[in-house]
Amino acid sequence: MSGVVTGDAVVLGLQPARLPSRALAVLVDLAVVWAAYLLVMIGLAVATASLDEAAVTAVSIAAFLLVLVGAPIAVETLSHGRSLGKMACGLRVVRDDGGPIRFRHALVRGAMGVVEILMTLGVVACVASLVSERGRRLGDVFAGTLVVRERMPAARVRPVPPPPPWLVGRFAGLDLSAVPEALWLEVRQYLTRARELDPAVGRQLAERLAGELVARTGTPPPAGVPAEAYLAGAVAERQARDARRAFAETGSGHGAGRGAGAGPGVVAGAGTGTGAGGGFGGGGAFGVPAAAVPPVAVAPVSVPPVAPPASAPPATGSSREDAPPATGFAPPA
Repeated sequence: MSGVVTGDAVVLGLQPARLPSRALAVLVDLAVVWAAYLLVMIGLAVATASLDEAAVTAVSIAAFLLVLVGAPIAVETLSHGRSLGKMACGLRVVRDDGGPIRFRHALVRGAMGVVEILMTLGVVACVASLVSERGRRLGDVFAGTLVVRERMPAARVRPVPPPPPWLVGRFAGLDLSAVPEALWLEVRQYLTRARELDPAVGRQLAERLAGELVARTGTPPPAGVPAEAYLAGAVAERQARDARRAFAETGSGHGAGRGAGAGPGVVAGAGTGTGAGGGFGGGGAFGVPAAAVPPVAVAPVSVPPVAPPASAPPATGSSREDAPPATGFAPPA
């Protein structure tokens, strides 16, 4: 890792790219650029067949500068230091302070690359990269840039080996509140790499760590328990306590989310009624339980009987049978 200091006095841990990865990226870039240059030259040869020799030479020089020099500069400027070969190899060009490069940085690197890569077939660039502490070539030195690795291999996380079965639960009363995190980190690192150490060295390291742990907890290990087993049991006990604390916090968070609300709501429990809980639930699952809400007595509503419509009395002196049938038209006067 390289200590790159930014303008805000922040140290960045960057891994400089070394010669093999940089050489592979340059080969990929050169293959692409030369293929494009050959295609351009073939097209120019067909297009400038009728021109004289001086014009053909001028066009060839312009094509060389534009394709072999200008194209890499433009690509690095627009992609902020990532050409095709660097993207394939996981590399990037950055400034000395870790920031993205600009046109002037790419211009200096491209101009120096013509000398140390194209004209000398990469010999000068290889020698400069081998001599430099950060693997920089002359173009990087003059431009104030650095080629770093973007894709870092993920660190392999090794699990802490469990304690012996006969030690499980024997450290439940151990006071671990005074043990600092740095000591826990040392103990975990020792337990994950104990099999890789020399037996004598590993035993001494385990006894030292166990002594520090006993001094912090104030409780000596049980009689006959090796130092390594004591450390494994203490780490397992702390992991179990952290897991219980995490589950307790998760359970309390869900319980608070399901608590009673202040707004009116309907709770469906043993019976159906109006309660003070916020929401709908079955058996008092959400809001105020159904057992805690007294039933509301609903007074019966008496509906008065509706009298049937009164029929019109018959006309005097005539009966329904004697009356003429209704036609809907009034007789003429």
